[in-house]
Parts: sequence; C-alpha cells; structure tokens
Amino acid sequence: MATDMALVLENLLRFYVFDAKVMICVGAGGGQLAGYGWVARKVIAVDPDGAALATLAERIRAVGIEDKFVVVQKDFMVVTERADVVLFEFALHEMLLPDAALAHAGTLAPDVVIIDHAPGSPWAHVADEAEKVVASWEAVSARGVRRQEDYDAVQRFASYEELVQKIKGQGAEAIRRIEPWRGRTNITIPMAYRIAQL
Repeated sequence: MATDMALVLENLLRFYVFDAKVMICVGAGGGQLAGYGWVARKVIAVDPDGAALATLAERIRAVGIEDKFVVVQKDFMVVTERADVVLFEFALHEMLLPDAALAHAGTLAPDVVIIDHAPGSPWAHVADEAEKVVASWEAVSARGVRRQEDYDAVQRFASYEELVQKIKGQGAEAIRRIEPWRGRTNITIPMAYRIAQL
C-alpha cells in the first residue's frame, strides 16, 4: 500500500467517535479506510465510481463487515439518506463545489467530518491537486470548524512505475511532476493531511 492507511484510520477513529453511528461516507470507493465499519452501526458508502465501489465491496467482504455497508453508486449531491455523521473521505477536494457539498451534508446529519489532504502537502502538489485542496479547506473554514488536527504521512512506492500507476489518473501535469523520480526505486513523498469536524 502506498501509505500506512492503518495509521490514518487509527487517527480518524481517535479524532471522532463513530461507534454505533449511522455514517454516510462520501468517496468511500476503494475502501482504504473501510475499517470504520467495525465500529459504526451502518455505513452508507457513496461514490459515483462503480469500479471503486467494486473494490470497496471486495475489501469489506474480505474482512467480514459487508453486513454493515450499503453501497450507493451516485453523486453525493443527490443523496437523501439521513445519518448521524457525514464523512468526506479524501473526497471534498474532488467536489466541484465543496461549499455546496458541505451545505448538503449539513442537511443529512448533525455532524460532518472531513479527512483530506492538507494545504501545502507535497503529495497534493505532486498529484496536481494543491489548488483544489486549498479551495476545499477554505470552504470548511467558512462553515465554522468545531475542531481540527493536522497529521503527517508518507506515500511510498517501490518503483517509478508504481508511482505512475497511482498518479496517472491525475492528468498530464501530475505525470510531468513525477518525472524527477523516473528510474528510481523506494520513492517516498510526504503527505500531510487534516481531519476536521463541523
């Protein structure tokens, strides 16, 4: 795995108590942090990407928590289910209108939690997402943050080819930005991230 997602999950579960709560997880496809399903009462996993949701389904089946999950392939902005908490899982920066997504989340649950890349993260720069990350955290700040914490992680890749596979969906600029690692192995790129509760 590119980064220690077990530690990221541990930090998320320490930051906010999901125990026995109904969650709406935005950007849940892929299932990197799906371990919150061990403590939640129910997880409504929302992602527009069917392939990512198929990966999530495999992961939750493999660890035996599929009975906790309802997998929903649709845009978050049309979700109407109610919950105790909406979690944006490294997804808010991908929203076209992060302020509107946060406002919508507030109509679905009393608590909104965001875990996403932090402004200034070297990984966000490499992935050509730095501007989107800044805009999403500005939208969070504008809504009134109850609490937030910053964390550091590292993206690790055994080879340049593995890094290309991770980054290729980000476009030509991201591919250009990883060029200095061409031909290298054991690549590490710092990834700062932040967790906030509204």
